[in-house]
Amino acid sequence: MDPVVGVAQGQVRGAEKNGVLSFKGIPYAAAPFGANRFAAPQPAPSWDGVRDALEYGPTCPAGPYPPALEALLPEPRIPGEECLNLNVWTPALDGELRPVLVWIHGGGFTNGSNAVSGYDGTRFARDGLVCVSINYRLGADGFLFLEDAPANRGSLDQIAALRWVQENITAFGGDPNAVTIAGESAGAMSVTTLLSMPAAEGLFQRLIGQSGAGHHVLTAETAAKVTAALAEQLGVEASVEGFSSVPLDALIQAQGTLSATISAQPDPAKWGELTRNLMLFEPVIDGAILPSRPIDGIAAGAGSGVDVLTGSNAQEHALFLVPMGVAGFIDDTMLAGAVALVNGDPEKVVGTYRAAQPDATPGELMIAAVGDWFFRIPAIRVAEARKANGADTYVYEFLWPSPQFDGKLGACHALEIAFTFDNLDDPLGEPMVGSAPPQALADEMHGAWVSFVKTGSPGWAPYGSARTVRQFDATSATVNDPNAPQRQVWEGVR
Repeated sequence: MDPVVGVAQGQVRGAEKNGVLSFKGIPYAAAPFGANRFAAPQPAPSWDGVRDALEYGPTCPAGPYPPALEALLPEPRIPGEECLNLNVWTPALDGELRPVLVWIHGGGFTNGSNAVSGYDGTRFARDGLVCVSINYRLGADGFLFLEDAPANRGSLDQIAALRWVQENITAFGGDPNAVTIAGESAGAMSVTTLLSMPAAEGLFQRLIGQSGAGHHVLTAETAAKVTAALAEQLGVEASVEGFSSVPLDALIQAQGTLSATISAQPDPAKWGELTRNLMLFEPVIDGAILPSRPIDGIAAGAGSGVDVLTGSNAQEHALFLVPMGVAGFIDDTMLAGAVALVNGDPEKVVGTYRAAQPDATPGELMIAAVGDWFFRIPAIRVAEARKANGADTYVYEFLWPSPQFDGKLGACHALEIAFTFDNLDDPLGEPMVGSAPPQALADEMHGAWVSFVKTGSPGWAPYGSARTVRQFDATSATVNDPNAPQRQVWEGVR
């Protein structure tokens, strides 16, 4: 008999497979369309009878990835308006309360969903956790800064989902007082942002950030410039009424056009941090929902009572340069320009990375340097800020190189997800991980993540004065202050 669970809105029917129960597509908020569009998330309506929760629910509207990335990051698109939904995997409905892992997907705040096959939470449930994955509004609907609408609607969606978990997860065998929020890329930026948001306080006890930390937000001034430019491009007023008059497909297309324009002609004087963060839509420092940059809030003590695990991959930026064939065309002038764009001293930074990799091409040096600036250094800054407040942080680096693209993909952005979820057998992941990824590494990483969710420790020492980091590879090791010169060259810059 299929399992049935009662939640605040009604009853849901799930499915059982290999000893794990799953419930998919459960609305945690009302459909964000019509009067609810550009509004804070509203309560999900109730239903009569038993609702089937057997398939993934609708995904939030999003544009396509570039073709080269789409092959590596396949993204299902499921039509329907009830896109503010979540999925739950649980080992049993036996009255026991287990630790909860809530996964917030990445995708640059414009892409992604909880229906990605690689985010299947079966193996976390197999190992004694209740796993939840959520959707949230993307792009303009989620993050466009409007004077007549709440800011950071996508973040408010995430908070609404966490409140749903607090109110309902006990019915699925989850402990609302043992919640870990986790995410990768924009999902990691999201969870670190939530760490500094007053409205999210008390909704989780632990946090895992994979390749994203506390620097990736826009000032209100920059966000207002994005709003004005998008309104001008579409020929509408910069208001809820103006943007609501634009067909959704046209708005998504305009987002992509504006993003491409800014990326092709980066002008820091006009676009500020946007030319460096490279994401048109990010959480906005509005002074209320998000009072400050997350890293500054963390430095001031926000979230010091939350356990944190954070880290990055060795060649993050390869995902954005290698599949498109760009890496081989980068020369020394372009490398110096990229370093200057992120406010680094080209001679000093390039010299430091070249000393560490004397045989590397300019493209490989750009992957290393820009990847550190974008991903590794922000994670370290979170650990440093928390240490100053007496809070432990566990730091990791993922080093295992993908064999794809003749090995040039390296330990690229998003590669670690299949290992942390222990989903190496997902056929849609093969274009990134290859045909024979090491299961032993997945056992190790997944086990560390499970341990952290259950106990607050992944199994190695926190990042203290020795700067301890766990490096995951075919043969993993715990080391102190890896790549110290590359870390030091960003002091005072990032």
